[in-house]
Amino acid sequence: MRLNIRQMFQVSNEVLKISVKPKGAELCEIASVKNDNQFMWHADPDIWGSYAPNLFPIIGALKNDQYTFEGKTYNMPKHGFVRHNDDIKLIDQSKNSLTFSLIYNEDLLKQFPFKFEFLITYTLDNNTLNIKHTVKNLDNKAIYFSIGGHPAFKCPIYKDENYTDYSLVFEHEETAQTYLLNIDNGLVTNQTKPAFNTKNSINLRPDLFNEDALIFKDLQSRKVALVSKTHGEILNITYKDFNYLGIWAKPNAPYVCVEPWLGIADAENTTQKLTEKEGIIKLPQDETFNASYSIQIHEHHLG
Repeated sequence: MRLNIRQMFQVSNEVLKISVKPKGAELCEIASVKNDNQFMWHADPDIWGSYAPNLFPIIGALKNDQYTFEGKTYNMPKHGFVRHNDDIKLIDQSKNSLTFSLIYNEDLLKQFPFKFEFLITYTLDNNTLNIKHTVKNLDNKAIYFSIGGHPAFKCPIYKDENYTDYSLVFEHEETAQTYLLNIDNGLVTNQTKPAFNTKNSINLRPDLFNEDALIFKDLQSRKVALVSKTHGEILNITYKDFNYLGIWAKPNAPYVCVEPWLGIADAENTTQKLTEKEGIIKLPQDETFNASYSIQIHEHHLG
């Protein structure tokens, strides 16, 4: 399934081209200019109909889809309200970048009682795409939020490969274990299990995500590469500003999501108070928050 590019915002340089959907300002294509190699999942709606949702102002699920703030209860869908939002506007476009903005409105204040501006900027720099998240506090009080990415990468990239030919290779040796989710409600348990096949790699296999996402709270690495046995490193993701990492796909699906997070789904024992939520960011009045990650495509695959 190919994108209808007329419905997208696009920028390119000499080696890469990207496309972004207006809805949710969702990145939906990273491709080689020279050979048209496609690196992102094509969002097959029969499997998983997204490309790279932007997660704000929560990550994952809330207990009963609710939280409380100053004694009031608010409802919020999984991963927040940016991902399917039609109110995001393109506010700046240059030769190599796109910037989108979402500003609070009366409907959003019913879900999230804070005045804010959310911005996301996609910038191409040679064979690297930089993705910058910005949150501005427009309120007369501190605001609380989480923020993150959810990019899905095509896997395998080439027709002569299988999913099991791929692994995720981290920059440092790791002892971290994955925190298990409660399958029934999407909440984080206190149970962990090993995820690494070597000291720094996780082999992809069709049943890897049978228990949902791999969730890491304490990785040493801030860089991970998607590596093929036959074609070498395909791409890498650098996430220096993010303390949590999710890895996920639908079981048996030909993609993998590598998700830099500042925040995490509710724990099973949550108080449901937003100010006490694990990983929550507190942004004082009149201040601005920035966090970026990057996706670099290895030059061997660019033609």
